Amino acid sequence: MDQSIFTDKAQAPCTKDLETALGTTQVLWSELVKYIFDHCPQAYEEWNYSKFGWNYRVKDSKRVVVYFMPCNGYFKASMVLGKKAMVDALSSHISQPIKQMILNAKVYAEGAGIRVEVRDNTTLEDIIKLVGIKLQH
Repeated sequence: MDQSIFTDKAQAPCTKDLETALGTTQVLWSELVKYIFDHCPQAYEEWNYSKFGWNYRVKDSKRVVVYFMPCNGYFKASMVLGKKAMVDALSSHISQPIKQMILNAKVYAEGAGIRVEVRDNTTLEDIIKLVGIKLQH
């Protein structure tokens, strides 16, 4: 099962911990957070501890926009797309592998959840497009 690189329940990660863990992908993390706040000014952020370790999430007034799971040298971005967002995402210019993830995702009442490893700028561009679609719905 997926697990955060931060597993010490007694200590939430700080900025320095995150920079060390993510390495060069920390700039991608920051870029995604900035995009969300630029397009969703009422958003807020929080660290949360679960059975998988520490994760970070950015929420708006009604939902989590993106869950971030820090890993060693990269991070995973997770989100739930409602039906309308799924339709728009599948007709958008995101990469075929991510479209396939959406098609293969188990669909729940709130939508389909996907989790994408972000290791480079190409994947980040797809996640940003998905966030934009999600925020429209």
